[in-house]
Amino acid sequence: DAPVSPAGDSSSSGSPASQRLRRIELKGAGGLRLAAEEAGDPAATPVILLHGGGQTRHAWAGTAERLASAGYYALTFDARGHGDSAWSDTGDYRADAFAEDLCCVIQTLRRPPVLIGASMGGMTSLIVLGETDPALARALVLVDIAVRLETDGVQRILNFMRAHPDGFENLEAAAEAIYQYNPHRKRTGSTQGLRKNLRQRDNGRWYWHWDPKYLDEANRAVDGELLTLESRRIDAARGVRVPTLLVRGAQSDVLSTEGAKALLELIPQAELVDVAEAGHMVAGDQNDLFGDAVIDFLRRHAPPEAGLA
Repeated sequence: DAPVSPAGDSSSSGSPASQRLRRIELKGAGGLRLAAEEAGDPAATPVILLHGGGQTRHAWAGTAERLASAGYYALTFDARGHGDSAWSDTGDYRADAFAEDLCCVIQTLRRPPVLIGASMGGMTSLIVLGETDPALARALVLVDIAVRLETDGVQRILNFMRAHPDGFENLEAAAEAIYQYNPHRKRTGSTQGLRKNLRQRDNGRWYWHWDPKYLDEANRAVDGELLTLESRRIDAARGVRVPTLLVRGAQSDVLSTEGAKALLELIPQAELVDVAEAGHMVAGDQNDLFGDAVIDFLRRHAPPEAGLA
């Protein structure tokens, strides 16, 4: 999940004020502080966007503003241990902890939201809807995450996240590391967007802004992938009852075509969209195509009505 665009998100400072992102704060399980942003009318159909592991809410900035322009209330937040949100005092980054945080956020809304989750965020959404109450959400969008994952692709992500424990000398070095992981993505001249995902410490070096203890949990997850998490994802998928869209990057090394088909068999009402020339970071690779697919799906299954249902 971790690689991001060096140029940052695709938000537009020229958007009308009602559609621009507004900084807010939410509370997760146990009152844990969650940094968040919202866009659009809070009385409209809500859409919660959940980023992947090692990323931040900024990965969704352009999508959130576009959803607001389409009449939705978009809400995105940094997961625990990520970005500007608080880190867990006990290093609790289990899937259940992320799910509990999401349930706390849902409870603050005026009506059930649509959930859009990329990778880790998709896993969180799947668990919440499949293991608790399917009525908690109106619809589900999974972004390059399903029940069967390609172990090599998952391992490549973890290798990237573990590769620079001592940080980077400058933002250009971080941008080069991202390019080496994701060489098919077009290079940009600016690295300023990386300031949203890295922090400069007193020693002058730049570090990814996530709790290193998150990787401890991620490593355990990979070690038990076939025996534990896959079976849990299968059971959760069987419990999903809402309209579901699976958006897969056609060049993804994390979710294969076969893996996508396996999810469709478990969620009969699910639809599949393959986004051409996109890898695991679908929205970052092809933001416009991703947005088109999501808004088309939402308009059919969760229209952007204003006012309370």
